[in-house]
Parts: sequence; C-alpha cells; structure tokens
Amino acid sequence: MAQARKDSKGRALRKGETQRKYDLMYIYTYTDPFTHKRKYVYSKDLIELRKKEKELLKDQLDGLDVYAAGNSDLNFVFDRYISTKTELRSTTYSNYTYTYDHYVRETFGKKLIVDIKYSDVLHFYLYLLREKGIQVNTLDTVHSVLHPTFQMAVRDNIIRINPSDGVMAQVKKKQGKRHGVRHALTIEQQRAFMNYISENPAYCRWTPLFTVLLGTGCRIGEIIGLRWQDLDYENRMISINHSVTYYPRREDTYKCEFEVSLPKTEAGIRNVPMMDEVYNAFKEEAARQKEDGICNKMEVNGMSGFIFANRFGSLHNPQAINRAIRRISENYNAEEILRAKREERPPVIIPHFSCHHLRHTFCTRFCENETNVKIIQAVMGHANIETTLDIYAEVTDMKKTEAFENLSRNLHIF
Repeated sequence: MAQARKDSKGRALRKGETQRKYDLMYIYTYTDPFTHKRKYVYSKDLIELRKKEKELLKDQLDGLDVYAAGNSDLNFVFDRYISTKTELRSTTYSNYTYTYDHYVRETFGKKLIVDIKYSDVLHFYLYLLREKGIQVNTLDTVHSVLHPTFQMAVRDNIIRINPSDGVMAQVKKKQGKRHGVRHALTIEQQRAFMNYISENPAYCRWTPLFTVLLGTGCRIGEIIGLRWQDLDYENRMISINHSVTYYPRREDTYKCEFEVSLPKTEAGIRNVPMMDEVYNAFKEEAARQKEDGICNKMEVNGMSGFIFANRFGSLHNPQAINRAIRRISENYNAEEILRAKREERPPVIIPHFSCHHLRHTFCTRFCENETNVKIIQAVMGHANIETTLDIYAEVTDMKKTEAFENLSRNLHIF
C-alpha cells in the first residue's frame, strides 16, 4: 500500500490535498464536474481547508439538486451542456463560449430555465437584431449554442419542450427570405476592388493576400495560417491542413490570442489547386518580403514560417483585415463617384463586405463554371453538401434569368 503523504506537522493528507514547501500553504485540487477544468482551494490551515472542501462538495450537490428541480438559470444549464462537449475542437469550443458570454450570459442567461417560453426566445433574438444590431448570421451562431442547451434540459426532463424550436425560422420570415444571406461580389465589383488596390501605392501590399483569398476560396483562418511549406509549386497545389484562430482563450479575460488547430471540419483538410494568379501572388509576396526584409517571425503552438505578415512581422488579425477592406472600399467608392460623374456614367459601387464574402465570391465564380457539385464541395471544404447546393442553386437561378434574357433578345419569338 502506498504511504500517505504528510504535511509539515506529520498529519496525513487526503486525496487532492498538498502542502507547498516554500510557504506551507495547503492546496486542495479538484476537477469541476461541469466545466471539467482543474480548480484550486487554498488555506494556511489544514482544518480550515477541509471545511472549504466540505462546503465545496455541498455546493456541487446543491447545484445538481437545483438543476433537477428546474430552479437553475440558463447560465447553469449552458455551463453543464458545454462541459459535455469534449469532442469539440478548441476553436469551436472557444467560439461557442465567447458567443454565449458575449450575447447571453449577463442578460437572457439569468432567466430560470423553467420560465423561458417560445415568445421569450423570439423577443430576445429580435432584441439582439434590432437593439444590438447583430446580423442574422451572428444570430444563427447564438441559436446554435442555445438550442442544444435547451435540448439537453428537455432530455434531462427539466423542461417538457425546447422553447427555441422554430424561432430562427420565424425570425428569418420576419426579416425576409434573403435577409442576412451573404452575397458574392459581382465580377465587375471584384475586378474594381482588385484593380484599385493593385494600382494604389497605399494599398498595393494587400494585393497578394486578397488574390489568394479570391483565388482559393479558403477561410480566412486557413489563409493567415498558411506556411511556405504548405505550397507545392511543382504540382501547383496548396495543402490546407490547419487553421489559425484569434479568440479569447482564458476565462479571466477577453484578450484574444492566436492558436493553431485543425480546419473547421474534417472536410476542411484538403488540397486546393493553385491558379496562375495565385501562384504569381505567392511569388510576389516572397519577393516583396525579401526586398523589404520583413517576414513573419511569429511562432504559434510550435508552428512557424507563416506566409503572410503584418507590418510588425506577426500574423494578421482577421478583424484588422476586415477593417482594411472597409477603408479600401470606402476610399474607392468616394473616388469612383467623382470619376463616374466626370465621365457621365453610373458608378461601380463596391458594397460593404468581409473576408468571408471573398470565400463566397470564389464559390459563386466556381459554381458559374463547374457543374459537378461534389468537386465544388471538395475544393471548398464544405462538410455538408447542402451548403454547396445552396450557393449552387442561387447561381443557377441567376443563370436561368440570364438565359431567358438571351432567349428573348436573340430569338425574337414574339
């Protein structure tokens, strides 16, 4: 039998108890049953420590009793739900917890689980849209966190029905069929944006990055995490085998940190062919970095050699890229309105868009020129074919309208 550990006074220590040598502080280490995270209780006195241990156990049991009686709030249920999601990748876990903490915890999360009705969830979602100004796509993320939280309470017989069932369908119906759907840039807008940055000395350094985004359809995390060793110039192929995310990583702060993880889904691990424009963009970026003496020197989770770097030699923050897109678009539009007025023509206005719109734009262009949906799905890394089909159907509808316009114009059948 293993000999029990003892403190400085010769008293046997129980499981989980330790005593630091340098200050004789007693520590009780335990695993939180809901978050599955290691936590600690401290005391200078062993008897006091054991009182705290007893209170801790009682609190944990009381918490379960409160949950079983249906008297816990939504926050308690979410914490219990997220603690069961051990299969989630770290990026998804961080996204879920950040979304919940940012939009739900301090407001709707304080309501008792048994008191929440369908109309409460609907009003909360409409409040987020109208008062907080979030987009429908963001609300979808909130819903993807809340719905399974309620569903777990249903399965545990805490509530009878899921009050969030059908709420998103109702919200989208109120907002209109296409509200919140990301739309691709038109070919004219796409060319205007790329021509503007390539010809503008203030923005030309962004050309390789945006060329790669528009020429591969990769997610922004996959591009900012791309390394030189992921490029196969000989076979003109890009290996997408990881992603870099920028989220808060600790409970005690909202400060964001970079982290390397696998792509969003298993389907995200893929090889993407390198078009000539993309190949040239990588070569241009390498030449520029050599000339300027600036390269990405950052190391994240043991990985280094990242291709794209900001002016400080670090990884790009996705939101910084989105802010750059906004600046570029606003400057272009201001100049384009003046040019169009002088030239007496309608201006080509670039709408507000984000990095993810560039992925959607690439997929739209791909769907316009490729009929095999499985190939499109493989290149895009869509886990669900429905995602690909939704974009393909939208493109097909536009093509049908275009085809009928050509039919009417060319055949003169009436």
